[in-house]
Amino acid sequence: MSGHSKWANIKRKKEANDKVKGNVFSKLSRLITIAVLEGGGIADPENNVRLRLAVEKAHASNMPKENIKRAIEKGSGPDKSLMKEIVYEGFAPDGVSLIILAHTDNQNRTLGEIRNVLERHQGKLGNMGSVAYLFQKCGLIVLDKNVVGENKILELSDNFEALDITDDESKYFLYIPYEKLGHIKELLGNIDYVSAEIDFKPQSPIMIEDEKKLEKIAQLVEALEELEDVQKVFTNLN
Repeated sequence: MSGHSKWANIKRKKEANDKVKGNVFSKLSRLITIAVLEGGGIADPENNVRLRLAVEKAHASNMPKENIKRAIEKGSGPDKSLMKEIVYEGFAPDGVSLIILAHTDNQNRTLGEIRNVLERHQGKLGNMGSVAYLFQKCGLIVLDKNVVGENKILELSDNFEALDITDDESKYFLYIPYEKLGHIKELLGNIDYVSAEIDFKPQSPIMIEDEKKLEKIAQLVEALEELEDVQKVFTNLN
């Protein structure tokens, strides 16, 4: 079981700060709408796993119920949104690869904004398939160490046929096959989890120890994630 790196700590601090940013509810609304659209218009969280996970994430961020309802309605019915989920690939400085997950109703606008941010931070946009092979699409379940002990997390790892387990001071990060996300309730039973979502796990992570280089990459990732259309950015750092 490997510990999280300096990069993970830098990212986690940034994600904590993201909570106070004005575009959080907008991103969550898009996440919910996409979940309905990708789920064939199914607006019931009990019958749409991806929607259930998106709604749970919205509740955790104290998103108002009215906002959640509107986001679900945008993904179903006669006036459903033209929003699409698109995965962009790119490169950050120092050989770091990027998967950029976006939700957009205007691909030209989104592509231009992403390209501009990358170029300003000495990165560049890649072609389709240029870095995707370096990542594995999977599920990520975060569990509190006060709730789950080491023996239990190893048992859960077997139950989920987990790809990997990492940890930090207070949490376990359980990476599971993507298709297992639909069986979380069944396999976790009555165990409470902090979060569960789609992830892109690097197949061959690279290590960068230089703090200045890490901060530079973190600034690029943050600038990308500040774009309203960008849902999340994944890197192949440790």
